[in-house]
Amino acid sequence: MSPAIPVRCLARPLAGGLVVPWVSLIHNGHAVLGARRAFLQRLCQICSQPLQERFFVIVRPADQQQGYSPEPALHPECQPYTAANCPMLNGTATHYRTRPVLASHPAGRPCTDPSCPCPELTPDEGHTARSGRPADRYEAWMIATRHYRLVPHQEKPDVPVGISLNVPILRKRILREAVLPAEHAALLDLLRTALDLEP
Repeated sequence: MSPAIPVRCLARPLAGGLVVPWVSLIHNGHAVLGARRAFLQRLCQICSQPLQERFFVIVRPADQQQGYSPEPALHPECQPYTAANCPMLNGTATHYRTRPVLASHPAGRPCTDPSCPCPELTPDEGHTARSGRPADRYEAWMIATRHYRLVPHQEKPDVPVGISLNVPILRKRILREAVLPAEHAALLDLLRTALDLEP
């Protein structure tokens, strides 16, 4: 059974009975990302409220290697709800979606409103590299808010690329294991059969 909608999220809009994350902003009828604002203002990516004493970040092995999580933080009560309902985190999605290359605007087309404070598009090479590939292992790491550190873009120091993982970690939770490529899964099945082990 999925966790109840967190109290912090009760004012958020719903889609299909699920909370629409705050970072999924709607711009002229199209979804765009508000990650940069969440990073800079220390906001939860789901409910948009300020982080308090502790927060969670979602971490893949690649994030651990590069030393930062590219996703905005989550409140401790918003993280379990997100993990239970996000297909990539709860294991129902086995592969990353194949995504088209966006145009220069985050909504995938030019904005014609001169007064619009459009969020800047920060190219995510990670999405391109993962497109269509088997899902990675995902963990949730709890960090004290006093250790909240942003990692700047190498060429644009005022643009954050994520939240630093090179800080004390209070707790780690495994959300899902990685999906093995087909050939590896077949070899593992053969090994299990040979050793008469349960899958």
